[in-house]
Amino acid sequence: MSADGNWKITINSPMGAQTVTASIKTDGGTFTGTTQTPAGEQAIEGKVDGDKLTWSTSITSPMPMTLEFEATVAGDSMSGNVKLGAFGNAPLTGVRA
Repeated sequence: MSADGNWKITINSPMGAQTVTASIKTDGGTFTGTTQTPAGEQAIEGKVDGDKLTWSTSITSPMPMTLEFEATVAGDSMSGNVKLGAFGNAPLTGVRA
């Protein structure tokens, strides 16, 4: 299943639901794109393995940490998990925008 397109992703973090919009373009076993949050826009790149996407991104607010994403695409939805550094994991869901 192609993950290409625009997505609205919700991360259910310990600080409440956080919404991210993402634009994804796959190319074989990799993808590139951008994410948009209230903190601004950031380029992303990651791996594609069948219907599974993995990537990581660094944030500085509310504190510096690296977020590690793993999501499975099924049609116009995605679900997965975000590793929040030392703060454990948070589930994520997404819909194609």
